[in-house]
Amino acid sequence: MTSIKIRPVRCLSVLAAPVLAVALLAAGASPAAAAKPAAVQAAAAKSAAIAVTLDGKKLSLQAQPIQSKGAILVPMKDLFKALGATVTWEPTTRTVIASSGAYLTLSLQIGASHAAVNGKSVKLDAPATVRSGVTYVPIRFVSEAFGAAVRWDAAARVVRIQSEAAQYEERLQQEEKERQARRLTTAQIVALNDDSVVLIQTDYGQGSGVVVGDRHVLTNLHVMQDAKSGSIQTNDGRSLPIAGVAAYDEKADLAIVLTKDELSLDPVTFGSFDDMQKGDPVVAIGSPLGAQNTVSVGVVSNFGYDGGSIYYQISAPIDHGSSGGGLFNQYGELIGLTTSGYEDTSADLNFAVASEDAVELIRKSDIDPAKVAFLKPTLPETLEGASDPEIASLLAKQFDSVSASDGELALKGWTVKRDESGWLRLSADIDTDFYDYYGSKMQKNLQVWAASTAKELNRMLPKEKIRLNLVYSKKVGFEPRDYEAGAVTALPDGKWQVRYSILDLQFQDELLIRLHP
Repeated sequence: MTSIKIRPVRCLSVLAAPVLAVALLAAGASPAAAAKPAAVQAAAAKSAAIAVTLDGKKLSLQAQPIQSKGAILVPMKDLFKALGATVTWEPTTRTVIASSGAYLTLSLQIGASHAAVNGKSVKLDAPATVRSGVTYVPIRFVSEAFGAAVRWDAAARVVRIQSEAAQYEERLQQEEKERQARRLTTAQIVALNDDSVVLIQTDYGQGSGVVVGDRHVLTNLHVMQDAKSGSIQTNDGRSLPIAGVAAYDEKADLAIVLTKDELSLDPVTFGSFDDMQKGDPVVAIGSPLGAQNTVSVGVVSNFGYDGGSIYYQISAPIDHGSSGGGLFNQYGELIGLTTSGYEDTSADLNFAVASEDAVELIRKSDIDPAKVAFLKPTLPETLEGASDPEIASLLAKQFDSVSASDGELALKGWTVKRDESGWLRLSADIDTDFYDYYGSKMQKNLQVWAASTAKELNRMLPKEKIRLNLVYSKKVGFEPRDYEAGAVTALPDGKWQVRYSILDLQFQDELLIRLHP
């Protein structure tokens, strides 16, 4: 906003002088006699002592400040000490050298018209001088060289110095006042953004998104992964078909979806990570478990970094289907997309990728609607005719872990073979260390993984009867007790092999899942 300065009006002064003169003449006094007290007062004011304050506190000086060539000079040692500088005196060249840490060195030679700041010559209003054994330096030049602000209060005859640290604190306080003035209530934030958050429904799953353009919706990449078709469900009940993914950032898990028709919705306003502090309130809007445009509130619990991207840890509750939903700050600005969270915990440990990556994706994307399409699927249309090693290779690449609230259960050593009954037997060993710690909490994760895996394998191999086992396999130096028959085997080296299936998955037209208790 442009500030407007109003020049002071001096009409009253112009009118008052003649009136005062008339009054004095009427009383028998001459104008010269009337002006004498004012001249005396001005002279007295000029001779009054000059005081110096730093951040509102008066400095104790070993000698009074002096004036030279319109500049005010103060005792060197007192000023440098107050500014936290280290001072060295070079008697041969009569030079004062002051420094502050490693970022500033200042050199002043007595009587010289120029000084050096970090080796650069600077002209002085008045040179440093020595009087009565006291070295004086120009207060404005020295203070400003050390980042301080200097103001001359002529009425009080005080030089007021504000240190760099005090200026910074003042700016922070002003920024905080401005922040507080811009704050919105939760209801105001929702009213501002509710219609700009949409539900995304694909043939593969469901998620959320935020409107960023006439036909553009921002969401998580994993919401659109493996989708072949989909639609945008708006808050006002409309359904708009999706043309495809216009741009994406795999590392940040972001995608821009293009609709076939205009959304006719206001885009969100982006906020900044720089405005956020730990403990700031946030509002999440998304569609957890398909409950469209559900609002939840929380705070920024922490900040995280992964692969160059910034993440917010938030306490606002989210769930499956919230992915791609909007996370808004207390000013109603989009600061992130809700992405993931820990399950099986009451701590509300949820995460959102910061909007900075999204802004960059939008900025650099040159979208040609004619070239927009759905993403290439991560899995092939079919595995019919594939060899056992080819199937094993795909399993090792695409089914290499089971996600859990505490991390990833790694799967390795995939084998594929066909038994004498014609069943296709698939098997992988699990990470036993991870399972030993977290296996008791993974029953739900394993069951969901089994159902999803069976669906995909059945799609790619619809004619096959398939049995899949995830196997716990570990060597120990003692004979284990009370395991089921065949789970424990003695080895030639005196150790014992423990091996059993933690998941037995069987399917063709129907599905059977059995988990190890």
